[in-house]
Amino acid sequence: MRIGKALRVLVVAPSRYALRQPHAGGLEACVWDRVRWLRERGHEVTLCAADGSDFLGDVPEFRLPTPEWNRPEESSDTEYPAGYVDAVEAAYDAARERLIADRHLYDVVDNHSLHPAPIRWSREAGIPVVTTLHTPPLEPMLEAASDVRDSPHRFVAVSQATARAWSVEGVDAFVFPNGVDTDQWTRGTGGSSWVWSGRVVPEKAPHLAIEAAREAGAHIVLAGRIGDVDYFEQEIAPRLGAHARYVGPLRQPDLCRLVGSSAVALVTPMWEEPFGLVIAEALATGTPVAAFDIGGVSEVLSGMPGSATVMPGDVVALAKAASRLAAEGAQEPLTRVWTRRAAVRQHSLAQRYREVERVLAHTAQPVPVRRAPAVAW
Repeated sequence: MRIGKALRVLVVAPSRYALRQPHAGGLEACVWDRVRWLRERGHEVTLCAADGSDFLGDVPEFRLPTPEWNRPEESSDTEYPAGYVDAVEAAYDAARERLIADRHLYDVVDNHSLHPAPIRWSREAGIPVVTTLHTPPLEPMLEAASDVRDSPHRFVAVSQATARAWSVEGVDAFVFPNGVDTDQWTRGTGGSSWVWSGRVVPEKAPHLAIEAAREAGAHIVLAGRIGDVDYFEQEIAPRLGAHARYVGPLRQPDLCRLVGSSAVALVTPMWEEPFGLVIAEALATGTPVAAFDIGGVSEVLSGMPGSATVMPGDVVALAKAASRLAAEGAQEPLTRVWTRRAAVRQHSLAQRYREVERVLAHTAQPVPVRRAPAVAW
């Protein structure tokens, strides 16, 4: 179903990293795809994001500052350089004032920021806001949520696990899982090496993927941006060698080729993983996935052939599961076809975003004429 009226959407991205390839992480990849897909559907999309992002327009107030580190080794996914927090606060204030002045140009805000300010825009600018919850509960966002209970605001979550975590804190959300562009994530031929991809940070635990591959006597390739330099130097670099290779961050076509030419993908979160976009990406290439069962991981893998989950942190069990999946794929090449087919059916970007499109359109309606959207929540 296509929405009859084109929407005028302000998409708000996280401010830490620019939206461009190679993507800083799954969150940035999701928002990048969202902007591209909405525009392809004929909607008028303005982006508020970190300076240097693709798709930015000519509104200076919608260009957010990015952290500037004195030394590369100081860069972090969890900390900020001195002065950055104040700069971001000022930037969001300016964006809010511009939104208020140009309120007539927008129907709805599609918010993916991890900052509380855009949540409050539903009250302060009198504009409908849909906020997607991409992380476990964050206290500043919880406080903002309590301020907009009577405002035109709606929360959606990327998994049931994420929705439950926020619900415990008093924020209810519909569940709309992330999707992947299955026209870009194409089926690969498989191979003998194992693969791990994602942000190289402690909570993603790629060092455990290396240990699992070593336990199984397999070769593994790791790809992704280093989000914690100390962690990489202490836990990853010493484990690299004949059985493990790190290739850095890759643009989507190169990452697709790497994942698609692998025997199995390992996913090793040691935190409450909200979704795990790398899972859907690997499945779309036909590559089976062995993963730690935590957060929303089991939801992404539900009903998927070519997948297995084990208890978080159990390296031996992960090695056995990955070895079994790799062997099954080698014995039955059609496994990759079945896995790809199931991933397209369950995780295709088009299927997911048509539902999101309905939510944006419904939220954008004036309150007196709102009707329940024709979609099963």
